[in-house]
Amino acid sequence: MEEQSKLSKVQVLGMAVVAGICVSNIYYAQPILHQIAETFNVSESKMGIMVGLGQVGYGAGLLTLVPLGDKVNRKKLILILLAILFCILAGIGMVSNYNFIFLFSLLLGLTAVAAQVILPMAAELSGNEKGKNVGIIFTGILVGILMARVFSGYISEWSNWKMVYYISAGFTIFSLTFVYFKLPNVKPTFKDSYFKLISSSFYQLKRFPQLRLLALMGGIAFSIFCSFWTTLTFLLVEKPYNYSSDTIGLFGMLGIAGALVAPMIGKASDKGGSGKTQLIASIILLAGSVIIFLFPNYLISIILAVIFIDVGVQSIQVTNVALIYRLDQKANSRINTIYMTSYFAGGAIGTFIGLKCWETGGWHYVGIQLVAFSLIVFLMNLFKAIKSN
Repeated sequence: MEEQSKLSKVQVLGMAVVAGICVSNIYYAQPILHQIAETFNVSESKMGIMVGLGQVGYGAGLLTLVPLGDKVNRKKLILILLAILFCILAGIGMVSNYNFIFLFSLLLGLTAVAAQVILPMAAELSGNEKGKNVGIIFTGILVGILMARVFSGYISEWSNWKMVYYISAGFTIFSLTFVYFKLPNVKPTFKDSYFKLISSSFYQLKRFPQLRLLALMGGIAFSIFCSFWTTLTFLLVEKPYNYSSDTIGLFGMLGIAGALVAPMIGKASDKGGSGKTQLIASIILLAGSVIIFLFPNYLISIILAVIFIDVGVQSIQVTNVALIYRLDQKANSRINTIYMTSYFAGGAIGTFIGLKCWETGGWHYVGIQLVAFSLIVFLMNLFKAIKSN
């Protein structure tokens, strides 16, 4: 019989909040680029490099730092990353040269991967509540991504863009305090060199066919999410909507409401219903994409699409993460590295394709892309369900 969770509800919720705080830092800049650009007297397109560098740093951290969770004490690793993150956040508002902003953005992404050290730590300590607890923490990450744009937009209007990062530095102090006093030490399981640790991360792909499938599916699902949210802004500022940035930010709050189903999905996965859950989630995702493709000029369509796409993507991802953490508990961090690298790479590719579709054919082309990618995810789950029966 599988052991009970070693984590309390307070610990799980706290880990979700800390993970969300970490990830949100690489998304704060998106809605306030124009203000940052004005401060340094450069174009918005040039200042946009800082957003890309944050993503690059996060990807580099996934590949080089997250696997260390199997080799060193995870709690100490999280504390070190949070301490560096605090210094970077405090320093961003003090620099006078935009080149330093670029450097800090890269380092911001690198240290924000503390969230991806928290996830496998929670999985290892969750016993038979693995899916439920991972679902809660994954919800924290998604809420952090969605709330970051809303938060930075409102704070910068109320004060200035530097205040966004100062407040986030305060959040990081809270995170440090929580991790130090509330999280347990976890004994590392990997004894070989760092080089062998990194090599072993890629070996997990060869070792587990299921990881290959789930990593591909997760990457495609997140590409739909990122493409949708990136281009939705363009749709909502045009006729018939003509919404302001503040109003558009409210749709992010709606997306958060959809994301809160994750713990229920994770609980269903714990009970052995992962295949059925993924198939249903892919149908919901496809339905949301079809609705927004066919009826983009109706507000109710936008609302339904936001909810359906968020619920579908979140359900798929939570189930996937719960499944990969059952492959080999001693290699959780390395397995997480492979999955999350594919996940965020898919998001970057989805954003790029979504922008190209918008530039080429407006929302019609974006809608075609969303439906096509959603159909791929649905067919992957349908064939998997057929094969398992």
